[in-house]
Amino acid sequence: MFSHDERLRYRRQLIMPEIGEKGQLKLKQARVLVVGAGGLGSPVLYYLTAMGAGTLGIVDSDNVELSNLQRQILHNTERIGINKAHSARETLEKLNPLTRLIEYPFRITEKNSNSLIVDYDIIVTALDNLSSRYLVNEACVALKKPLVEAGVSGWEGLATTIIPGKSPCYRCIFPAVSNENKGEIGLVGCLPGVLGTIQAMEVIKLILGLGNTLVNRLLVFDGLELTFNEFKVERNINCPVCGNL
Repeated sequence: MFSHDERLRYRRQLIMPEIGEKGQLKLKQARVLVVGAGGLGSPVLYYLTAMGAGTLGIVDSDNVELSNLQRQILHNTERIGINKAHSARETLEKLNPLTRLIEYPFRITEKNSNSLIVDYDIIVTALDNLSSRYLVNEACVALKKPLVEAGVSGWEGLATTIIPGKSPCYRCIFPAVSNENKGEIGLVGCLPGVLGTIQAMEVIKLILGLGNTLVNRLLVFDGLELTFNEFKVERNINCPVCGNL
């Protein structure tokens, strides 16, 4: 079932009673799509690759810029000007050549969202804009795909996990499309590391069917105070996206 190298690589997980060979096989068979290979996507992709996720799709149309490197740890100075999905794959291949990495070096849109998402078990949004978040949320609801969401700004971040039909979708939690700020936002570099790692943990629990996920909960992290606060969230039966599920 597992090669000698796999047993050595994943030894610390294989000896855990909650994971073992059955759980590691689930990880090996899992297909996860990560939309965004920046600040949040970096820790998500790093840890899922390291832990043995079988197939990871990486969606990002942007190229690496010098200003990204303060937080987007998948990339480096030599990669400036290279597409982020390609740069991410190059980094992750060196970490774990056993994980299948698929590049999607383009932006997710209404035309391609369903065809991208349908082939994956779990979707992760590691985005910095609201319009794409709403778009991915709608596709996940339509295709009934679990969605692990997070966002960061300044010193604060939030995360939640969405199971269509069983929990509020992103539109339920954030019903109004505000006038999105197109300018840069301030962001302490290590903040996406905290929230992205939480997203990776949520994905692992969903794959393994273990623990208490952030379904029906919104987790808010304050980096300055170093506090986590949790808020219960509920489905909106009149939600234009998931209200009829």
